[in-house]
Amino acid sequence: MDTKPNAITRVLRSFGLGRILLAYYLLQKNYLSIMGWTSSVARNRPVDAAGEPIPWFTYGSISFLKPRIQPAFSIFEFGSGNSTLWFASLGCEVVSVEHDEQWYRLFQPNLAGIPRVKALLAPLADQAYSNSILAYRETFDIIVVDGRDRVECAKNSLQALKPNGVIIWDNSDRPEYEAGYEFLLNKGFKRIDFSGFGPINSRAWCTSVFYRPGNCLGI
Repeated sequence: MDTKPNAITRVLRSFGLGRILLAYYLLQKNYLSIMGWTSSVARNRPVDAAGEPIPWFTYGSISFLKPRIQPAFSIFEFGSGNSTLWFASLGCEVVSVEHDEQWYRLFQPNLAGIPRVKALLAPLADQAYSNSILAYRETFDIIVVDGRDRVECAKNSLQALKPNGVIIWDNSDRPEYEAGYEFLLNKGFKRIDFSGFGPINSRAWCTSVFYRPGNCLGI
């Protein structure tokens, strides 16, 4: 294959602005479009290049998680959305809790006909949202902390997590959740951070996996 730069490329490289435009073009062609970022911006929802739902996590974390998730997994999500559809598409059983009634009603039609998905609505008042997981014990392989009141949600999650279960915490670069990170680390969890770009956003952020030895992801 001829990899020599063509005349237009050579001209662009000779000028500062041209180099910037060329770099953006190549980024768009070789990464943004392939990962689906362009489609996600256009649709204003997290999707891949084919328009299929993906979680609003960083791309690195999605690439890490996808081959490790098994159809037999049970998932609990604080916060519903395209991640719910993504986990369901991988064959998982999903329980998702949402505090925003308007979003809950709007999103419900997307779940119609999808087996093994249970959507809950719980208000933030009286900690009903963060306490919703207390009804379960050693049930879930993965718990996703990606909604409101995240520190309390994380603290309430441990009894519902299987001994080999993991916690996925999105936006884990935010200092206001530090008490939650420390709580999990003090309970024997280790942490892997996946920092970088993801769907829709024009800035980088972090999605983390908290895990213990012998976990279901084989970390």
